[in-house]
Amino acid sequence: MNSSKRIKWGIIGCGNIANKFASDLALIDEAELTAVASRNIDKATKFAQQHNSKRAYGSYKELLLDTTIDIVYIATPHNSHAELSIKAMEYGKHVLCEKPLALNAKETRAMLESSKKTNQFFMEALWTRFNPSLVEIKKRIDHGEIGSIKYINADFSFKTDKSVDSRVLSLDLGGGTILDIGIYPAFLVYLFLGVPKEILARSIFHEVTKCDMQTSMIFHYDNVQAILYSGFTSPSGVAARISGTEGQIHLHNPWHVAQGYSLLKNNEEQVFNLPTTGIGFSHEIIECHNCLRAHKIESETWSHQNSLDLITILDTVREQVGLQYPQELT
Repeated sequence: MNSSKRIKWGIIGCGNIANKFASDLALIDEAELTAVASRNIDKATKFAQQHNSKRAYGSYKELLLDTTIDIVYIATPHNSHAELSIKAMEYGKHVLCEKPLALNAKETRAMLESSKKTNQFFMEALWTRFNPSLVEIKKRIDHGEIGSIKYINADFSFKTDKSVDSRVLSLDLGGGTILDIGIYPAFLVYLFLGVPKEILARSIFHEVTKCDMQTSMIFHYDNVQAILYSGFTSPSGVAARISGTEGQIHLHNPWHVAQGYSLLKNNEEQVFNLPTTGIGFSHEIIECHNCLRAHKIESETWSHQNSLDLITILDTVREQVGLQYPQELT
């Protein structure tokens, strides 16, 4: 790819998260929103007008056939991620796919194999991994500034009033807290401690849709434990702290899009403010651009193996609580 050429993006799915992503895309000088697609042409047209996209399509295939697009951002419900990502790569498009990458590890493996087969860049849109606060905290912990990690506590919870046919509550669409927001606490622990030796988890389920409404998790390692929670039933917050033998780090709430953090050490507190550019999607966009310029098919910062490890962890959580999606029962 010519280093001076603007990178042309297509967006599949025109919902809430796609709107936020497009707003941040507009902040990146070398990015151009070339086309958007929805199954509803009116929705796509309205989205295109709002975000200055050159073209709007009423089907996903039309966008994939657009040869001017370099990379596609997939922002559809979880259950469609695997099929759309694989199709996009087969049509010669690089792909940034919204998290969770897929419903399970089996689907994820097929997506990663497609990236290797087609030689197309592919990354999970785990935007928090590229958040400036998380990047700096990772460096501090790797350098031993809080000693050895002994405990991590992370929550992601809000109260939802969505109807039973909404995406977040539909089992057919991969709904429930585990994949939608439980992925964040699981990611945080994985980032610093890797794959757990043992996982314990319990859920409370929706009476009608049977998706999980509250899930508590314990990740157990040889000398460390993490206690994690995701929930749709109360506004208990989005808090995270990492405790080591020599100090603690508190990510500022809401921690998944932290604008800074606090370091507690030797009875002193230091506050570090690290605002994101825009909402925070901009940092993963820049990572995609850097990888495309370098002709990479995966990011070293959030690799294919990282995504596979994370979804495998979530598979284990769902196995522990007894949650399966309809697609997995056939």
